[in-house]
Amino acid sequence: MNRNKGKFDGNIKDAIVPLKRVLVEALSKFKLLSLLVLVLIILSSVANVIGNTFLKSLVDDYITPMLSQPTPDYGPLALALIKLAAIYIAGILATWGYNRIMIEIALGTLNNMRKKLFDHMEGLAIRYFDTHAHGDIMSIYTNDTDTLRQLISQSIPQFISSCITIVSVLVSMIVMNPVLAAITVFFALIMLFVSKKVTGISGKYFRKQQMMLGRVNGYIEEMIEGAKVVKVFTHEKKTVDDFNGLNEELCDAVTNANTYANILMPIVGNIGYLSYVTTAAIGCLLAINGYAGVTIGTIVAFVQLNRSFNGPINQISQQLNSVIMAAAGSQRIFALLDEPKEVDDGLVTLVNVKEVNGILVETNEETSKWAWRHPRADGSVELVPLIGDVRFHDVTFGYNDEKVVLHDINLYAKPGQKIAFVGATGAGKTTITNLINRFYDIQKGSITYDGIDVKLIKKEDLRYSLGVVLQDVNLFTGTIMDNIRYGNLNATDEECIAAAKLANAHDFIKHLEHGYNTHIVAGQESLSQGQRQLLSIARAAVANPPVLILDEATSSIDTRTEKIVQDGMDKLMNGRTVFVIAHRLSTIQNSNAIMVLENGRIIERGDHDDLIAKKGTYYQLYTGAFELD
Repeated sequence: MNRNKGKFDGNIKDAIVPLKRVLVEALSKFKLLSLLVLVLIILSSVANVIGNTFLKSLVDDYITPMLSQPTPDYGPLALALIKLAAIYIAGILATWGYNRIMIEIALGTLNNMRKKLFDHMEGLAIRYFDTHAHGDIMSIYTNDTDTLRQLISQSIPQFISSCITIVSVLVSMIVMNPVLAAITVFFALIMLFVSKKVTGISGKYFRKQQMMLGRVNGYIEEMIEGAKVVKVFTHEKKTVDDFNGLNEELCDAVTNANTYANILMPIVGNIGYLSYVTTAAIGCLLAINGYAGVTIGTIVAFVQLNRSFNGPINQISQQLNSVIMAAAGSQRIFALLDEPKEVDDGLVTLVNVKEVNGILVETNEETSKWAWRHPRADGSVELVPLIGDVRFHDVTFGYNDEKVVLHDINLYAKPGQKIAFVGATGAGKTTITNLINRFYDIQKGSITYDGIDVKLIKKEDLRYSLGVVLQDVNLFTGTIMDNIRYGNLNATDEECIAAAKLANAHDFIKHLEHGYNTHIVAGQESLSQGQRQLLSIARAAVANPPVLILDEATSSIDTRTEKIVQDGMDKLMNGRTVFVIAHRLSTIQNSNAIMVLENGRIIERGDHDDLIAKKGTYYQLYTGAFELD
């Protein structure tokens, strides 16, 4: 796929591709409403043109003859005025109608677009979120989608209305007087030339504006999350200075974009006035000299048509800035939507099974037994019991081809074993666990789960069989019960409470004001770090996975709380295959095997007693001769 296709760099021509996709999104969901809008726009434009051309008849056929009548008859004039009023009222109602409908289409399109963005985002690999600022992603949902609202609700209907008006007015002017029509067209071409030049410059700044909005949002989110660190190290001034730098850059982009956008209207407007005056002056000369039957009514109608012709051009010029900004926003939106989803070629799925005469049989009932449903090449299906046997075979991995993180990793974890990883920061401990659940795919070697290559297992089923307790606990807005049930959405209240008891979380929960129905808000610290960690353990417990990953789950809590958390984890680990990453070596002494990593390689392996006896790196770490950084 050509990732540069449709990239918008501020030029109006480059806006066509992303804006075309926006229109397809809008029209595909609201075809009938869009057709109705088009009909109403045509009615509005035609009513305006008919009303303006009727002015000639009003002056020449009704008003002028009355000037020579001793006793004027106002009846025909009144009927003509009523007719003119009816035409304009019809145009006003049509204009109100299509603007009202376009608001509904715009908001409906944004609603669908955000749904599509979120649905697509949920299918992206972890790599995307590791390489993109979260605040910048949020800006796509807010600032960039809002540019589409302005485009759909305002710019598109005005553009269509203006085009229809321009064509119909031009035809009317040519029919009425070709000479005056030529003067109007001449000034219109000047207006279009100026508009193209100015919007070409402003477009570059509008694109930078959308980019800088994302960067500013990303920085604000980063500083909110790191507020404590900022204050601990008294970096408030530096943080403010850095923000001011980004904000100034954003301000410069917005200022430049809007400066060119704002000067366009008066320039084009004044050219329009010049066209209006010139047309009126030449029209008067033609009328005075009796040229081509030009009458006072002709002049009145023509100057009104002139304004009706230049007005839409002025409107198009104004809307070009919104179009350019929407193109910049839509380019960022579709960049996210075009991001390849996480590849999942797995055919092996996880199913409930039961024993019938000593043979595993797949069942739709919920049971306590699971198996891998493994289709074979000959068309047969094998049910492999889920027991939690995980093995690495000569695994080599790098986040990119230039930087290899793991080298020739070989290890096995038999069902029920506890495997611990020790090593300095960057040694590759967390990377190994990320490979088990296929957040990343390896370049060389293989990883098997119950004898099946993990690449053959559907990622959703693979991850369903794994429980993870991380150092940084993510709780979601909702009740305590909701957060525990997040591990298994089908769990009953009783199962969630049982999981909380297993994790040693029940005691503190029941002392909360509303117990399990206590409402918490994501990002707020109404619970201590230890309490949050206990909820994380309970969430993993209710999922009841055969394989558990503990990534430095006790490194950020105090010693007293650690004992409570550790006891909860010990209960959770019982009977499960467990991978543990820990800085505190006291928490892994009872591991079946301890892997010491250094620069992506396993340099020592064995249980605690074996490694102490070897007096190698682990011994140095345990006795304090070395320290983990």
